[in-house]
Amino acid sequence: MKLGFIGYGNMAQAIAQGLVEKKVMAPSDIYASARDKEKLAKNTGKLGINPCYDNKEVAESCDIVVLAVKPYQMKEVAGAVSEELKDKLVVSIAAGVFFDDYEEILASGTHHISTVPNTPICTGEGVMVCEQTHSLSDDELNTFKEIFGKVALLEFIETEHVSVAGTVAGCGPAFTEMYLEALGDAAVKHGLNRAASYRLAAQMIKGVGALYLAKGEHPGAMKDAVCSPGGTTIKGVAALERNAFRGAVIDAIDAIEG
Repeated sequence: MKLGFIGYGNMAQAIAQGLVEKKVMAPSDIYASARDKEKLAKNTGKLGINPCYDNKEVAESCDIVVLAVKPYQMKEVAGAVSEELKDKLVVSIAAGVFFDDYEEILASGTHHISTVPNTPICTGEGVMVCEQTHSLSDDELNTFKEIFGKVALLEFIETEHVSVAGTVAGCGPAFTEMYLEALGDAAVKHGLNRAASYRLAAQMIKGVGALYLAKGEHPGAMKDAVCSPGGTTIKGVAALERNAFRGAVIDAIDAIEG
């Protein structure tokens, strides 16, 4: 099974890194093309994957082709290789480009699925929001899940909600990184060294997410379990509430979704 990226920016590189480091695919089975040939050679060299200096080479060489160019470039770039993509499993990672768009861009009968991944996919702990409407066969869908499900949580979402789901999963890391930094700053303010502060905060965030996924308990109940009457945690929770912590998070999503 060969997998190729048409476009090899930060997100494509994150996916490739996750696939290689988690030993889902060998570097020799991954191909990539991009406009900037010098940058392409440098970036593919980091993992030892195959640089291609023509998009058609990727499409012709691979069984799975990931369309990873900017949304505004998609019609031109994917349209130019539509014939070569006809018999491939096509995966889009371009935000805001959905099934109906590809039905117009790609050749009739092309099997494709639209997704929105996030950067933690490079560690094998990513999220991939997947449009529920797609044209993959059952075998192709199983192949898709078998490969990408090893580096990300695959969440299938109806088309009208893919945008907000992608915002939570794709923009959320930036918000969480700000939270991680803030926790670190607070700990440093009280004398803890920065490296330890960041490690403790990062592991805490990872652990809370793992706990929710393992138990599925309501986040409010998880919070309540840590807040003893008159204890230290509830005092911190009250301070966050006074400063509209949850409201600020909701406002951030509203700002993106318009």
